[in-house]
Amino acid sequence: MISKQKIIDRFTSYVTVDTESDPESNTTPSTEKQWNLANALVEELKEIGMEDVSIDENAYIMATLPSNLDREVPVIGFISHFDTSPDFTGAHVKPQLIEKYDGNDIILNKEQNIVLSPKEFDDLLMYKGQTLVTTDGTTLLGADDKAGIAEIISAMEYLIDHPEIKHGKIRVGFTPDEEIGRGAHKFDVKKFGADWAYTMDGSQVGELEYENFNAAGAVVTIQGKIVHPGYAKGKMINSMYLATEFINSLPRMETPEHTEDREGFFHLNSIEGTVDSTKLQYIIRDHDKTHFEARKEVMRKLAEELNSQYDKELFGVEIKDQYFNMREKIEPVMHIVDIAEAAMKMAGIKPLIKPIRGGTDGSQLSYMGLPCPNIFAGGHNFHGRYEYVPVESMQKAIEVIVNIAQLTAKKDV
Repeated sequence: MISKQKIIDRFTSYVTVDTESDPESNTTPSTEKQWNLANALVEELKEIGMEDVSIDENAYIMATLPSNLDREVPVIGFISHFDTSPDFTGAHVKPQLIEKYDGNDIILNKEQNIVLSPKEFDDLLMYKGQTLVTTDGTTLLGADDKAGIAEIISAMEYLIDHPEIKHGKIRVGFTPDEEIGRGAHKFDVKKFGADWAYTMDGSQVGELEYENFNAAGAVVTIQGKIVHPGYAKGKMINSMYLATEFINSLPRMETPEHTEDREGFFHLNSIEGTVDSTKLQYIIRDHDKTHFEARKEVMRKLAEELNSQYDKELFGVEIKDQYFNMREKIEPVMHIVDIAEAAMKMAGIKPLIKPIRGGTDGSQLSYMGLPCPNIFAGGHNFHGRYEYVPVESMQKAIEVIVNIAQLTAKKDV
């Protein structure tokens, strides 16, 4: 397979390029700086020998590895995104290499006393003796999803260098703005031309997912009334106090920190407020479509009840659907999951088939006509200073991609 050092060099060259996306922007990509890595990826795809390499006006990248078979087999694709989360800074990433990890605390930043510890993140202990890439404690790493990009390009390079490995036509796609829910919005499924695809965007080695949350975003606006505090009795309405009433009226244990597996939640991820007005930004998640719709209705009804209680229109709720559970689109073509599962077993990996507590480009693409399960990219603790990825997990992901290509080559169209 591709050497460990080459994977490290490729991956670290990606993460040191700032590609943070911006949910407040109306452009695609949402930030100009995403073009820096996108253009570099186009050149790299050409350099390794990929064909039909293209990038459109919205920075969507596509490329082809032609079939080396003398018969028709399904066209498959592999997709990852190159933006990083706006939840935590991705600027000035300084990756650190921990070789032969010994199972103890990792000092990410001595000056700021930032420590990556197995006492808090026990997954670390699965990777004793392996090589980890971590942050320096001041930024995220960007393994979500630059690890996926490194794995896909490395796998394509390996197949190009080893023509004795038989495979059908393979399409590669890299997208902007996945972290703000828009990664698939302008993806041209027809142009991509694959029968099915896989996003390389999961976490722990072995993850294989074809279920994800139904997702919506909710903005709650609370209108107050500001007057001079010295003359406020009977007149002032403090919107921030009303906001806390709304927050506390939702089920307290149905939040991300209290839920797991297929349990849904309400997540308050932003508050902006003054006496005069406050805005709450929520995300709503549930694997079950009926429960998902019920959660949206809970928020609407709560606003109505509070408005009735105060006899004023103080609370407003605007809810927008973001994506849906791809399970119903994948189950009719479960053979594509079976292939991925078999590819993992070929690589000596125990498949971990479980629902995604989040979303991927694959969920939207599946509803756009491109069934797209999700496969591990190897990283942990995404979107924050404690993010890390074992290099050996990236090697295994590359092996899985190659195995999928070989297994698909044995299928007829």
